[in-house]
Amino acid sequence: MAQRGVDVQLKVGTVFLGGQRGATLNQSTETIETTSKTTGGWKEFVASFKEWSIDCDGLLPDTDTSFTALKTAYNAGTAIEVSLVDAGGDGYKGNVLITDFPLEYPYDDTATYSVTLQGTGALTAVTGV
Repeated sequence: MAQRGVDVQLKVGTVFLGGQRGATLNQSTETIETTSKTTGGWKEFVASFKEWSIDCDGLLPDTDTSFTALKTAYNAGTAIEVSLVDAGGDGYKGNVLITDFPLEYPYDDTATYSVTLQGTGALTAVTGV
């Protein structure tokens, strides 16, 4: 059975982020080229450092403790713990720095936010959080 995106939410600390609509977990691995004259004309690589980030967007909440925590961490330039979990509490957790935090205030629509959370350190799998 496929997992529904609507069931996956972002937590800041232990509180779900208000107004959230979408979230994308990005994961990537750098590679190191190890090609030599003995690789038969093909380039070879080995895995190196991994990194991860989360892009999230939503409706700008009037008041929300987790949104306030994001603003505080952004303004202070400090890391904050987040989790991206499904309805059963299964998913991923790690510390992030906020690298992008636009707030949009269109005159003919609802106010929205988007945020880029750059992982710092390991991304760990969690269950039942």
